[in-house]
Amino acid sequence: MVQFNLDHARTIISAAQAKGSELGLKPLTVAVLDAGGHLVALERQDGSSILRPQIAMGKAYGAVAVGAGSRWLNDNAQSRPHFVQALNGVAGGGIVPVPGGVLVRNTDGEILGAVGITGDTSENDEAAAIAGIEAASFTADAG
Repeated sequence: MVQFNLDHARTIISAAQAKGSELGLKPLTVAVLDAGGHLVALERQDGSSILRPQIAMGKAYGAVAVGAGSRWLNDNAQSRPHFVQALNGVAGGGIVPVPGGVLVRNTDGEILGAVGITGDTSENDEAAAIAGIEAASFTADAG
């Protein structure tokens, strides 16, 4: 089994930022967490606003916490707001239930961690996360 590590996180961040540049996105903040929800790496592009690190980590943390991309959380926030509110309460308010939190899976489908990106629209954040994960030769699961 491939061990998810700092080099992978750096590849993900670099490729996600490159995708953001290619698409002309606003400055991005990228957080990479391991399967236990621990921060592996975070990078904030110049011009990112001050809460972007917390938002990026909240998107990734939510994905790892429920084992599904934050798009799934967003859908549930709309259809079952009481569930997502309770989940976020249990998580100490650390979950940001909008697209942009994408699971990182290995070839066997096991969760290795998650990437959370913020800075542009949620859909663009998610696209950059997927590009970063795929550049590191992992499978992206946006949920």
